[in-house]
Amino acid sequence: MSARPDHTQVPGAVHGLPNGFEANAVLPLPVEQAPRPAGFRGGRLWGVVRALRPRQWVKNGLVLAAPLAAGEVFDPDVMGPTAVAFLLFCLSASGVYLVNDSIDVEEDRRHPRKRYRPIAAGLVPRPLAVALAVVLFAVALTTAVLLTRPALAGVLGSYVVIQLAYCVFLKNQPVIDLAVVASGFLLRGIAGGVAAGLWLSQWFLLVAAFGSLFMVAGKRYSEFVLVGDEAATRKTLQEYSASYLRFVWSLSAGVAVTAYCLWAFEMAEIQDGVPWATISIAPFVMAILRYARDVDKGAAGAPEEIVLHDHVLLVLGALWVLTVGLGVFGV
Repeated sequence: MSARPDHTQVPGAVHGLPNGFEANAVLPLPVEQAPRPAGFRGGRLWGVVRALRPRQWVKNGLVLAAPLAAGEVFDPDVMGPTAVAFLLFCLSASGVYLVNDSIDVEEDRRHPRKRYRPIAAGLVPRPLAVALAVVLFAVALTTAVLLTRPALAGVLGSYVVIQLAYCVFLKNQPVIDLAVVASGFLLRGIAGGVAAGLWLSQWFLLVAAFGSLFMVAGKRYSEFVLVGDEAATRKTLQEYSASYLRFVWSLSAGVAVTAYCLWAFEMAEIQDGVPWATISIAPFVMAILRYARDVDKGAAGAPEEIVLHDHVLLVLGALWVLTVGLGVFGV
């Protein structure tokens, strides 16, 4: 009686293999048939939810930055459009994650952590992920036109186009990949002001731009420390060195801190009483330094994880929000 064939490993000694396959080589499986990594749990519905990466929606809180800096966040005419902008960025970002994970599935399966993503693990089929992404993009852009200002649809459309270009080819362009990822954070900050019709300070834009670049360079450095420049999980890592990424995050942190100080001094000049905006420089700089420590340790692979798990950083963030709020609202 013949043995039942094993469909997960096909040794090269089996008759009929193309020339060039070595003995005991393992043939790659289609993604949808890929074996799940050890310890992976959950059904398809839960896999779809995880593929949307709801934990990363915390990044979309940046849409509140402009209304907060302007002291208008509690105005009903501002709060409503800002909340809509937050929700629409959640939809758009999740659509981008689905497309990105569908394209990067083979690379993700070679990564020590990303291989647990639902699409890489074979739990969510790629056609389903792409179809869901198209629906999310359509809903987000249509809702932006109907419920808020058309300018928000322009910002969302720019975000989607830039991020999809990144998923397809820009991710393999050194330096450009850093700028594109940072632009996603910057566009979130712009979206809050655009949705509410608020004027955006030049210092605010500089802080958002270079603060974003600081976090992105830190994330790349952590990946470099984790998997090394020879890993095939991200091609641009082979083009960077640890010293270069340190230079990028140091430069961007310096510009962000300088721009923030200029904004704080400008705010202090038009306020009476305690200069809370100036005082807010202290927790802001300390938070940057604390985050830089996490980056230096190679532990900043996901910014939202660092923020949520570093209790000292959370306290510094709370102090910064408190002092900025007292300054902006003139307490």
